[in-house]
Amino acid sequence: IDEAISKGELHCDGDIVSADGELKVVKVASEPVWHIPGVAKRFGISEATLRRALFEDTGGMYPELITRPDLKVFLPPIGGLTVYIFGNPDHISDPSKRLTMRVHDECNGSDVFGSDICTCKPYLIYSIEECAREAQNGGVGVVVYFRKEGRALGEVTKYLVYNARKRQEGGDTAANYFKRTEFVAGVKDMRFQALMPDILHWLGVSRIDRFISMSNMKYEAIVNSGIEIVERVSIPSERMPADSKVEIEAKIADGYFTTGNVPTSEMLENVKGRNWDEIAH
Repeated sequence: IDEAISKGELHCDGDIVSADGELKVVKVASEPVWHIPGVAKRFGISEATLRRALFEDTGGMYPELITRPDLKVFLPPIGGLTVYIFGNPDHISDPSKRLTMRVHDECNGSDVFGSDICTCKPYLIYSIEECAREAQNGGVGVVVYFRKEGRALGEVTKYLVYNARKRQEGGDTAANYFKRTEFVAGVKDMRFQALMPDILHWLGVSRIDRFISMSNMKYEAIVNSGIEIVERVSIPSERMPADSKVEIEAKIADGYFTTGNVPTSEMLENVKGRNWDEIAH
């Protein structure tokens, strides 16, 4: 943010951005609570089927799912979320006000420790700047930060994947990006986005004017829930670290939104990141 201010890309208005570069936001913390009959109805399955699936997928940690059918509310063992609102929160549900939004899934490696193997932190910073600018222009900006570390595979698994990518024969290529995750974790992505838009409806969102995300899964979940998305915004190419090109090109080839060209299989083979020997240990 300091860099954006120094470059003149973001100005200190004394309101959204203070004279010393601090951002003014309204913060909302939320934990998931599932109404089991309601969730089952949304997915078109019986309550008994949902209870059995949750019981089995949590390793039997919650026997009450089976033994107490009178308990209709379940607190799932998943991470919560935090909402950061830039500008007047009342503007979120006001269709006459523009809304810029990013739905961001946690990435400690990049967001906290600054790893350049992915675009998570630069995309998050870019979205914060865009949300602040929207608020300064009379609209409102929202960043929703979900605790879905490592595509919901967890931090340890993610770092095992990173390790395998950098050590694999032939180097870290976009062509093998998802394969390496599948070899380590068994799946390429464990995120479940169908319930993600619930927080947006709770906030009163009916239209997103600028959606700062390239994710097809997030876009489809939001639109299918009845919220209009007017414009999708890719991360600017100058914001992408060189090593992150492996990730972003693989995702674009897999269906992520882009205003540019979709890489072919041959092109993905030629997109390579640093190998193990080029990394400072």
